[in-house]
Amino acid sequence: MQVVLGECSPADADTVFTVLREHFPSDRGSDAPGQTREATPEVWTGGFLADHSPGSVPGVLLAGSVTADLQGAPVAVSRLRAALASAFVVTDAATASGDQEVEVQLRLTGPDQGAPPGDA
Repeated sequence: MQVVLGECSPADADTVFTVLREHFPSDRGSDAPGQTREATPEVWTGGFLADHSPGSVPGVLLAGSVTADLQGAPVAVSRLRAALASAFVVTDAATASGDQEVEVQLRLTGPDQGAPPGDA
């Protein structure tokens, strides 16, 4: 399944990809997202094999918010969404369904106050 991150800093994109790589095989190496000097919006992509339900993910703080677009089979999208929801505060922004795939747009943030979601 495909994950596209945007509207965030390279460091926050790296944080999200690190959480996902700890629980799902990925085509992304350990290379951190970088920043270019171009004025165009930056996005970072990664492919993940969500062939199992992850265990509990410890809460993770972000410096800002991240827009995450998840696209793939409904079960795989649900598994990645669950992993993200245990590590970050997740708000559903949009959903589109097709014959075999679903696309979900999420807004990821750190907790407003107190412990991250995994520590609650």
